[in-house]
Amino acid sequence: MANDAKDAVTLRDVARAAGVHPGTASRALNDSTRSLVRPETVERVVAAAGTLGYRPNYLARSFKTHQTRSVGVVIPDIANPLFPPMVLGVEDRLTAEGYVTVLANTQNDARRRERIFAEMLERHVDGLIVATAQREDPALVTLAHSGVAVVLVNRIVEDRSFSSASVDDAAGVRAVVNHLVGLGHERIAHVAGPQSMSTGYARRQGFLASMRSAGRPVDPDLVVAADSFTIEEGERRAASILGRAALAPTAIVAGNDMLALGCYSALEQAGLRCPEDVSVVGFNDMPFIDRLNPPLTTVRIPHYELGAQAAQLLVDQLHQPDVPLKVLLLVPSLVVRGSTAPARAPVQVG
Repeated sequence: MANDAKDAVTLRDVARAAGVHPGTASRALNDSTRSLVRPETVERVVAAAGTLGYRPNYLARSFKTHQTRSVGVVIPDIANPLFPPMVLGVEDRLTAEGYVTVLANTQNDARRRERIFAEMLERHVDGLIVATAQREDPALVTLAHSGVAVVLVNRIVEDRSFSSASVDDAAGVRAVVNHLVGLGHERIAHVAGPQSMSTGYARRQGFLASMRSAGRPVDPDLVVAADSFTIEEGERRAASILGRAALAPTAIVAGNDMLALGCYSALEQAGLRCPEDVSVVGFNDMPFIDRLNPPLTTVRIPHYELGAQAAQLLVDQLHQPDVPLKVLLLVPSLVVRGSTAPARAPVQVG
């Protein structure tokens, strides 16, 4: 039967049933060569394969083609709601091209990340899509010399040495600052993300530049950087701002939605109301963020499209290894909800 090794259906069996040469059957069943075969022949071969229950031997094919038709996808935190739609975009695009994704979660651990990269290379994946790049990441240097195709998603390295699909962080923060300035806010604080990460760094730089452009002074006591993009860090850093400033800020721009949730907690602990006393803005527009009390004003990122675009960049590299590097910056949009309101007089704290 089909489960018995000696009775396993072979490509030659499929070719015989379809009345074609085994080479023709192989090309008809291969996504990258199917266009070389007449459509009616492809239809006949596919039907024969389905009837016989044929399953391609990808291991044997990989020895001939030096391709495994697999792509590693490495993310930092699978519990972070922004990554599942991004991974879905990657998978949908790669599946359409005949690739299988191998997902790995680094848990924001550098050693674990290096081990995952090494294991992916040992498994001879055709390429990697990486969402975990630090601004200075030795592991990426290793990948660059490995010969494997690599694309970054939701991350950028400053020397633009990898193709990447990310969001225009500066434009997103600029929209936030302009929104708050339009509401009359002057004492605007920033709880930035980790400065070792491209997103945390770019959004902080974007905040400072936007404040200068808007003619708003930046109080150094109102700008802090978190160690991680977590609720706990958002609460800790927002509390530090409230603890050292004589006057509370009238608005806080958080480096992402998780940090913004922490800001909510810090304000509550300090007896301050959002948005009556302090407006809060996030970044990412995570699922269910509109269900908060108050619903969070935030910058919406097209997460699914980011994943799909990163996958397309990788497919382009795999099909044309000499294709020029590309850095795609998708345009974000500001979603105004209940967490921002016109500025009132700053509240005395401390």
